[in-house]
Amino acid sequence: MSKVTSSTLIKFKQEGKKFTALTAYDASFAGAFDSEGVDVLLVGDSLGMVLQGHNDTLPVTIADIAYHTACVKRGVSRALLVADMPFMSYTTPEQTMINAAILMQAGASMVKLEGGHWLLESVKMLTERGIPVCAHLGLTPQSVHVFGGFKVQGRDADNAQRILDEAKALQEAGAQLLVVECIPAPLAKAITEALTIPVIGIGAGADTDGQILVMHDVLGISSGYIPRFSKNYLKQTGEIRSAIRAYIDEVANGTFPAEEHTFN
Repeated sequence: MSKVTSSTLIKFKQEGKKFTALTAYDASFAGAFDSEGVDVLLVGDSLGMVLQGHNDTLPVTIADIAYHTACVKRGVSRALLVADMPFMSYTTPEQTMINAAILMQAGASMVKLEGGHWLLESVKMLTERGIPVCAHLGLTPQSVHVFGGFKVQGRDADNAQRILDEAKALQEAGAQLLVVECIPAPLAKAITEALTIPVIGIGAGADTDGQILVMHDVLGISSGYIPRFSKNYLKQTGEIRSAIRAYIDEVANGTFPAEEHTFN
């Protein structure tokens, strides 16, 4: 199978082909996900919760992400490898470029940033300097204390319009990919149709171009609870690789996410 790039994902969008993404944090799981056909692997700051045991993602550092990116890179031959920029690592364009370079040198092919209009200058500067950007809107976990918890975003008309406007602006600034998290399905559909870049959803309904889940949720080993928008595929299949194939197949045929995984 040929290497997945941002151009590959744009072609998928144009063809109406749904694609899958998963978080990964080490070479072994990354290799398994890659060989089964997962298109995008994200070294997420979710590692702060699922690996380090924190209550949120805020304690994660650039050094943490760089270490796990280097590990994942060793297991990947096909998937597009995206690395999260962690909390307070991109407060200015200059700081963003320095820290993004660290992640690219660790093996990432793209970096992901949470935020809207305030990031436009940074996104533009990164793309001009050869660092591809995945933007992230909706529920942005690094802003959990501003939101007052892990809450669905964009349910009222004003906030929905703001998120749509920010999505368009981030694309204009040069973002090549967009993640939308925990927003109503009709808003995710509107964003997906308005943009030419691929849109990946998590808790955003079935109309986005791709879906992403946290690997620990897919395998049913997250501490605490599995979010409403996720699904335990290991319980369904009984074997890890079969679970990943079931996830890929259900995204491709449109049966995941179903209504029970969706916010309206």
